[in-house]
Amino acid sequence: MGEQDEVRIGIIGGSGLYNMPDLHVIRTVEVDTPFGQPSDAFIIGELAGVVVAFLPRHGRGHVHTPSEVPYRANIYALKALGVEKVISVSACGSLREALHPGDVVIPDQVFDFTKHRHSSFFGEGLVSHISVADPFCPGLSTLLADAVAAAGGNVHRGGNFITIEGPRFSTKAESRAFQAWGMDIIGMTACPEVFLAREAGLCYATMAHITDYDVWHETEEPVTVEMVIEQLNANISLAQEAIRRLVTTLADANYTCSCGDALRTALITDPRRIPPTTRERLALLIDPYLPNT
Repeated sequence: MGEQDEVRIGIIGGSGLYNMPDLHVIRTVEVDTPFGQPSDAFIIGELAGVVVAFLPRHGRGHVHTPSEVPYRANIYALKALGVEKVISVSACGSLREALHPGDVVIPDQVFDFTKHRHSSFFGEGLVSHISVADPFCPGLSTLLADAVAAAGGNVHRGGNFITIEGPRFSTKAESRAFQAWGMDIIGMTACPEVFLAREAGLCYATMAHITDYDVWHETEEPVTVEMVIEQLNANISLAQEAIRRLVTTLADANYTCSCGDALRTALITDPRRIPPTTRERLALLIDPYLPNT
């Protein structure tokens, strides 16, 4: 891979995202990882003169439930490709009257209400306590919000994004409880993706497209798959244009953040006690922070 086609930007979302008229597909890449196969092969393409990697989160044809998505393999593979900045594009439900279907939220906080997912690369003899007080990269999130606004979207900057296990939608009791907790939007895939990105030293931001009012609203119909797909399809052009604008901005972006070096103060295990197999499996992530011996 030459310098001109190095991949620095990764996009995770639906397969429709990379069906852009001005995206020149360079190649399709399959990546093996110590955590298994990613959701699908990566589409490496050139968009507005910038090389990007697209990954359909649920696989082509939507074959993985939110709990079955191989999150660790996906993030590890992006890191292995050389990606430094990750944009997640996802559907979400609104838990606030003022957040309407068709709007876009760029969340700044997340609440993990999942129960059955691997939320860390670490364990098996190597302990890491990563800081996620601010889970989304502030600089990348700002640029993403700017790009959505420039593309003509009604964007909300900041918000509390609760991730539920799924694949079922919420009960009305759950939805109303989430509102009482101060949550703004609800989805099924932000966690553990955002936490794994931080462990991997990647800047991460989410473009959350509101498709419905979940099930709490008294005058709107409860969320259905048909409702979600219809609104996502309506927003696909907006998402594509926002991504196109963002990648051109990122080429000259000069924001500062600590995402890339997050592991430096997170590893706590004595390096002499790390099992060789664990150290080998996580070498891509931890080698910059451990002694050579």
